[in-house]
Amino acid sequence: MKNINIHEEYYQIFETYPDIKLEDHISKLIELDQFLPYNSTFYCITNTVEQSFEYVSKNFKACTGLDPELMLNGGMDYFWSLFHPSDIGLWINCLKELMEFTMAELSDEQRKNMSYTWNYRIKNGDGQYVNIVQNTTPLQFDENNKPIIGLAHYTVLNEHINLNICASGKILNAQNEYETLFFKNMSSTNLLDGISKRERDIVRLLVLDKTSEEIADNLNISKHTVDTHRRNILKKLNVNSTAELTAYFKNYPCF
Repeated sequence: MKNINIHEEYYQIFETYPDIKLEDHISKLIELDQFLPYNSTFYCITNTVEQSFEYVSKNFKACTGLDPELMLNGGMDYFWSLFHPSDIGLWINCLKELMEFTMAELSDEQRKNMSYTWNYRIKNGDGQYVNIVQNTTPLQFDENNKPIIGLAHYTVLNEHINLNICASGKILNAQNEYETLFFKNMSSTNLLDGISKRERDIVRLLVLDKTSEEIADNLNISKHTVDTHRRNILKKLNVNSTAELTAYFKNYPCF
């Protein structure tokens, strides 16, 4: 694999105006961190302009065994140095395609309601590579409505779980439910590549144990349409039942 200059690639993806000011609601998110419990997730406030972290939550050390001061002082260059070498190229492609889709296919209003997910591996404090599933919600935008400040949630999964590197973009609809507008498996073909974005949304809700009636309400479609999608999904994926389908996808990270 060719050498990748992460700093330069990242700058080109998120190139924007240099002067930004954090809004007040972002400061409130930092204040709330002291009340959150310790668990297998942490969050950061990301600054794509300066390639830095405005804040790293207290759970970072508990989740990774790494010093949060290294993240704050070293910025994204430090975080990127922890990436598994095999994942860097795929991860960069995730960012490129998501940003191209965002700027070319979405309206300014849609961008305000998007949530992006991708995954990769980093080396933790014990020297082991663990899976990270990152979900980023834009908080601030530049003059061209490109996202520049984001709230990034990171879920740490066992290093023994074998995950394809995927990227997805979802929009929060009028029913307060996320709908998938973009999905791509950067690693290889898997079951989800054979179904549509709408069908992927239905699989995600089935995994959450939603009924056809609840799915219809969340996605603003009829129950008959949901049931038709469910039959088509089982046929396309060559599985025998909804139970078999949901059992497979319970831990799938990129819905």
